[in-house]
Amino acid sequence: MSDAAVTAKPTQDDPEISAPQPPLPPPYSYQNQQPPPPYMYNPSKPDTASAHPPLNGYVSFNDIIPETSSDTSPLVSSGSFDDQTVRRAFVRKVFSILTIQLLVTFSVVCVFTFSSVVKKAVQNNIWAYLSSYIIFMVVVLSLSFCQSFRRRYPWNIVGLATVTLSLSYMVGTVASYHDTASVVVTMGVTLVISVAIIAFSAQTRYDFTMCYGLMLILLVDFIMFGLLCSFLYSYVAVVAYGCLGALLYSLFLMIDCQLMMGAMSFRLDPEEYIYAALMIYLDIILIFVYLLGMRN
Repeated sequence: MSDAAVTAKPTQDDPEISAPQPPLPPPYSYQNQQPPPPYMYNPSKPDTASAHPPLNGYVSFNDIIPETSSDTSPLVSSGSFDDQTVRRAFVRKVFSILTIQLLVTFSVVCVFTFSSVVKKAVQNNIWAYLSSYIIFMVVVLSLSFCQSFRRRYPWNIVGLATVTLSLSYMVGTVASYHDTASVVVTMGVTLVISVAIIAFSAQTRYDFTMCYGLMLILLVDFIMFGLLCSFLYSYVAVVAYGCLGALLYSLFLMIDCQLMMGAMSFRLDPEEYIYAALMIYLDIILIFVYLLGMRN
């Protein structure tokens, strides 16, 4: 054998031949079972049902079950349906509380008007009227400006009941100085005006909630006009003051109703049912008071 043949024969000491080989996978240890088939990647059929969610944390029904996309399409409008359901429950709760308040107030007014004994008692004890006025102002300001107080049950109910009772006593005291027929007629007119305004607010497309700032300015002007009328007494000025007051708080009633119903630009939170009932109740009672003063 020649030297050329010897040098051409590969040996184990050659570094090119002695490279390490990758280890073989361990044998399949389960008996009487076939090993799983190897994973085959097919680029023509993309994997639509991926087990890993996207990076933004949102998983669509179309990504999980593509064939059920037509069945889940009505879920898009479920948010608006839930909002309408909550809003209707909120409106029912507010009107239920408002009905109880008005029944209590007008019942007290009837007692103070029809009973001569009660009428003389409340007219001779003016300190009770002043005490009711102080309690009313403290509690109504707390409910109006303290959000935690009007949202904390049962203290919000206690505060609203205190406002209702104190204002009922004050309105009953004012009504005791008027004729019984005038009080009854004024109550009927107030209820008709309130129902008409609430019905108009529910069906109109005009957005009166945008005018809330203008109404506050008119309220300040109305207060200044009232102070002027107190120094310059005139029957015409008193009648005009009562008409303007009833008109102003009728507009406030319309705005507060639209804020409660939530169909316009601005709306109340569904948790503000105490505040909504308080505002509408004050609007209706103030309409009654100004109409009653106009008839004096």
